[in-house]
Amino acid sequence: MANVIVSPRFRRLCNQFARILGGEHEIDPGPVCFVSRARKLRAEILGRRTTSPLVRYQLFSFESLDKSGRALCLGETAVFQNQANRLIRNLQRHGIKVTALHNHWLNERPRLMYIHWESIDNPVAFARKVKASIAFLG
Repeated sequence: MANVIVSPRFRRLCNQFARILGGEHEIDPGPVCFVSRARKLRAEILGRRTTSPLVRYQLFSFESLDKSGRALCLGETAVFQNQANRLIRNLQRHGIKVTALHNHWLNERPRLMYIHWESIDNPVAFARKVKASIAFLG
């Protein structure tokens, strides 16, 4: 990470955000709090087992924190096709906008779909809502 000037408040908030989501965090220029969380997915692409971070990692971030404590909060994850509707419903019940559902790969088994979401929210509240929404994924 380059020398990013970050307030102690932002750093504490990023640590808490990562702890709630159960992932590793870094603070990028902006500042942007970026959290990645590895999952154990058993999948194949083109008949080969994959453990690539491009498949396994859930990604979350927040940035543009305002004085009221609200920020642009983003997330994405891969899910098995039969989990997509449940995750979308869970996120929407928490007032989080689902912005994309699509595939990334061809000839994968089982079928993987990628879901992206966004919200302007307090990062801690967002992290708790997301944690509850994705809990069933394991």
